[in-house]
Amino acid sequence: MSIRKPLHPALRALLPLAFAIAALPAASPASAQAQEARRIVAIGGAITETLYALGVEDRIVAIDTTSVFPPRAAEKPNVGYMRALSAEGVLSQSPDLVLMEAGAGPPPAIQLLKSSGIAVETMPDGHGVEAIAQKLEAVAAAVGKPEAGKALAEGVEGDLERLESELAKAGPKKRVLFILSLVDGRPMVAGSDTAADAMIALAGGINVFSAANGYKTVSAEAATELAPDVVVMMTGAGPNHATVDPFAIPALKATPAGQAGALVRMDAAYLLGFGPRTADAARDLAARLYPGAIEPAE
Repeated sequence: MSIRKPLHPALRALLPLAFAIAALPAASPASAQAQEARRIVAIGGAITETLYALGVEDRIVAIDTTSVFPPRAAEKPNVGYMRALSAEGVLSQSPDLVLMEAGAGPPPAIQLLKSSGIAVETMPDGHGVEAIAQKLEAVAAAVGKPEAGKALAEGVEGDLERLESELAKAGPKKRVLFILSLVDGRPMVAGSDTAADAMIALAGGINVFSAANGYKTVSAEAATELAPDVVVMMTGAGPNHATVDPFAIPALKATPAGQAGALVRMDAAYLLGFGPRTADAARDLAARLYPGAIEPAE
């Protein structure tokens, strides 16, 4: 039979305090992190835009190369391209929170960041209206601004709902071909399940390549058969991208878009960033697709 030894008098004196601490409600790690994060590394243009929209830019210690808006964000130290991060480069900024968009990498660098003990959070992905709201609210919650995040999300949702209502009266839907790039006369175009496809839908257009999934390179002749009314391309997406003329290719010139010279160019980060400016970007694209029926964003 075992005999319990009596507690040391000093330990017995600490028992009331131990019981009192145990009775306290457990602190939420996420809540504590949100309140205490003062050195944030923002990885992804939409993340950075959202943090600025929330008014916490003073807590950002570094950004990545996709974070181009607002322009003053360029004053922050840069840790490189979001898909080719160096864990050492991020850690050199002594962050207490790393906020990332989905797709940040490479995986070994992300794993090293997580194993360092620093809080690392990947924000929700997606391009639908609900997904955008979830992303904005998640970023806001991560930095202790849940109410501001909710208001920001509701503002974007409301603006998109108003645009949808206006588009219902804009007339027949335009057939849109989104060209990501042109190499040797062959366009790489956006199919379904892409950011471009989602933006075309928000702007009231029909993606003529939606039968395919993802981005695919097609022959110019195949693009002709798609018969787009409008071709959309990006600026700010690489050297000389803004100067490429798709209608210099005879097969594309033969499309309704080519015959009408209907080419829309928009800034890449603005058009496909899917952050706080999503509703404005959708409205500006819609205004280009349906001039006179839709007013551009202010």
